[in-house]
Amino acid sequence: RRLAFPIVQIQQPLLLQKGIRRAQFRIDPLKNRARPAGQLSHVAERPQRRPAERIDREIAHHREGRPAGIRIKCNSIVDEETLDALYRASNAGVSVDVWVRGICAVRPGVPGLSENIRVRSTLGRFLEHSRIYEFTNGGTPEIWIGSADLMHRNLDRRIEVLVRLTGSRHLRTLSELMDLAFDPGTSSWHLNSDGEWARVNQGHDGQPLRDIQTLLIARQTRRLGSVPS
Repeated sequence: RRLAFPIVQIQQPLLLQKGIRRAQFRIDPLKNRARPAGQLSHVAERPQRRPAERIDREIAHHREGRPAGIRIKCNSIVDEETLDALYRASNAGVSVDVWVRGICAVRPGVPGLSENIRVRSTLGRFLEHSRIYEFTNGGTPEIWIGSADLMHRNLDRRIEVLVRLTGSRHLRTLSELMDLAFDPGTSSWHLNSDGEWARVNQGHDGQPLRDIQTLLIARQTRRLGSVPS
């Protein structure tokens, strides 16, 4: 039997790491080591089933004429249930973007299966281990971050935690990051429908495309330089 994602919502993103540690105490009943729920200050736990349910919700939004879209950033994606859900979304007309660093079983751009799916990969100085799950949700975007890749070891054999961001600035920052990753002006590897990766690092004019990691390093350097010591 597969375990569901235990998901917590945190109203104060600055408490993210502290909140996750406390959430794990609350999740311990799955391992018969319960702790008092009173330790969950600033964290509201809500049981949640697998990511496929969120994907199917985007399909429903699209069919009702509401804004819909799915963007995922992960290290690896191989879970069949999730893959089938993404293919259903693509066939329904929902735009699906996957930013992956490692193993990827998604096959984008296959006629009748995945025309609305794009897969990109960025290799460079970063480990790229951050996980982001973004759903347009009918015009009320949801963004989740957390520990889980879409793999059997994460979904079947581990207890994982996803956190929903609620702060407008944090939502905007991560959404802009995803925009940047899939921008045609950003250098990346593109996964083709035949399963082959193609490096796209030059524009039509032969000029180099932006390196997203170099850009992020420069932004953070400027940010740190503006903080009083």
